[in-house]
Amino acid sequence: MSAGIPDEARSAIAGVVASDRLLVALDFDGTLSPLEDEPMDARMLPAAREALDALEAAPATVVALVSGRSLSDLRIIAEHLDDSPLLLAGSHGAEFWIPGEGVVSHDEAPGDEQLRDVLRTHAEQATAHLDGVWIEPKRFGFGVHTRKAAPADAAEANHVVDDLVAAEAPHWRRRTGHNIVEYAFRHEGKDSAIAELRTRTDASAVLFAGDDVTDEDALESLGENDLGVHVGDRPTAAALCVPDIAALAALLSVIAGERAAERE
Repeated sequence: MSAGIPDEARSAIAGVVASDRLLVALDFDGTLSPLEDEPMDARMLPAAREALDALEAAPATVVALVSGRSLSDLRIIAEHLDDSPLLLAGSHGAEFWIPGEGVVSHDEAPGDEQLRDVLRTHAEQATAHLDGVWIEPKRFGFGVHTRKAAPADAAEANHVVDDLVAAEAPHWRRRTGHNIVEYAFRHEGKDSAIAELRTRTDASAVLFAGDDVTDEDALESLGENDLGVHVGDRPTAAALCVPDIAALAALLSVIAGERAAERE
């Protein structure tokens, strides 16, 4: 195995390196891109982009981005063009972009979008007095960002919006992440996104990497032939942890190089 990664990582990736057809599915924010105060400023680190390019060029290897971002926003921050070979799963797996097909999404029930707009407006009104709190529109709901808010204001925003959603849409799904709470009328998770991508790509093994609480759904769904990677140091279901984005990029580059070498 190539140099540059620890022995533990070399051993962990051996199975996916040797798999017949590998799906590499990756969260974006905090996994390929640093977290940003302005979410739309996020972009992949150059080393991460180079690693993805190498994986895309490797034999029998498919790459996907799996994000809580809406598909339209994910395409912008990933600089994803219509001719890209990258698959995308946005909104935690409620909408997809598939090469050769374009946008694929699951229908919502009548009234869902109207309720979304009403609740989002109510959330904006209820938090307008709190500095640093931002309500992010999402296709299937909205997010409450508190990265730039004082702790007391962040806590008040989350409490107020929790109560609002509990009263007006108790059936919605609630997710927490890095300084964000998300609410959605769709209940798909990154586990269902991985399952759909696995089927679409006919993958014999999946590597999934992420850094946040919402990534645990996907990590916990992986099978014995798969590999889960966590970026960071908090408790996780992942079999392998790496300290940061640069370390993940190095790991992915080794996998790409080994898969290319084994098939020469």
